[in-house]
Amino acid sequence: MPLGSKKTLNNKERPRYKGSSCTNDGEGKGMPGLLDDIDMKLLEELRKNARENIATLSKKIGIPRTTVHYRIKKLVEEGVIEKFTIKPNYKKLDLGTTAFILARYDPESGINQREVAKRVATLDGVYEVHIITGEWDLLIKVRAKNSEEIGKIVIDKLREIKGIGQTVTMVSFVSVKEEI
Repeated sequence: MPLGSKKTLNNKERPRYKGSSCTNDGEGKGMPGLLDDIDMKLLEELRKNARENIATLSKKIGIPRTTVHYRIKKLVEEGVIEKFTIKPNYKKLDLGTTAFILARYDPESGINQREVAKRVATLDGVYEVHIITGEWDLLIKVRAKNSEEIGKIVIDKLREIKGIGQTVTMVSFVSVKEEI
């Protein structure tokens, strides 16, 4: 199948823009509600290197620069691409220790769980906060210089937040794969 061609699939099989109200109604209004091979290739190349210029992307994918520009613009407008970002080397930033913290929400605190999660997200050193299912209520990713600094985040900051109950901290020995 040539690059850029759309597979003829039934509606259940078609990849859709998450949250998009657009559909491929054949009227040519807006961007169709499905991703074709070009969109997928652009997303993959930009995931590898968000700084890649349009001319290089054009050569790699084999389409005109104007098409690359238009496709990227539409992917941004549709919310498929939320932002272009970097992947820092945390060791060089003296943040080489990563830990994951499981925390229990205390419903007796008088604060709802989403608000507790938002407060946790504002702490220095916190990189991700997820409300999860199961025995624990929050999964928190933190980075610091060393395990002592991780301890300061947990003991001096996290456990002081109203609504945080018991915590368990797991320090990562090695990150085998980590993507942005």
